[in-house]
Amino acid sequence: MDRPYIICHMVTSLDGKVTGDFLGKRAYSGLLEDYFRIHREYGADGFLCGRVTMEGSFPQPPVPPAVYDNPPIAREDYIAEQAAFYAVAIDPQGKLWWGGRAIADTDEGYHGAHIIEVLTDNVSDAFLAHLQSKGVSYLFGGQTKLNLALVARKLKRLFGIETLLLEGGGIINGSFLQEELIDEISLVVVPVAECSEKAVPLFQTGHYPTGGTAPASFRLKEAKPLDNGGLWLTYQK
Repeated sequence: MDRPYIICHMVTSLDGKVTGDFLGKRAYSGLLEDYFRIHREYGADGFLCGRVTMEGSFPQPPVPPAVYDNPPIAREDYIAEQAAFYAVAIDPQGKLWWGGRAIADTDEGYHGAHIIEVLTDNVSDAFLAHLQSKGVSYLFGGQTKLNLALVARKLKRLFGIETLLLEGGGIINGSFLQEELIDEISLVVVPVAECSEKAVPLFQTGHYPTGGTAPASFRLKEAKPLDNGGLWLTYQK
């Protein structure tokens, strides 16, 4: 396969929501720990999130003044380093002004992951110069709109990523699903219904689809009960 094996790994409510008040309930904190434990146990080469998820999970520094007076920067993929583990950020417009080259987090499953920004060609030179100054890698996935299949191929070819955990919001997950880029689904199911209309579902209509919208079929691989009434479900394409 010319791209990574992609596993969509998420926490959901019984009604398939990936955001909501249930995530902050102390009664379900053990299931969230199960989610992070499984993330670590997969031993993947990296994880991928969208901009909004990255901002919410890993706070960003203040945006510096966007001043750039040097020659234009070529829209070429930039490999700052080869690493053991990567944090892939889908950031088409260049809005994540990272303060360093790697994720800083209390969980060892995320801490130290080298950041790869996924961009379109219309990001600013000031933004690219900032990423280079911080030692952050980046790649281009299209002129104005991302081609996720191309992005996936580049992640394997340029960075050697064989297995990738997709941990995005509903739109990023839905975009990968519509492009038929998800090989496995891993769900830690919390025994609660999140009825809020504001809560985001596991999959939403994607921003970057080039394929169709036919239903995607998966087969149950395994179902394991967890403490506190939870369940770990895995499905394969």
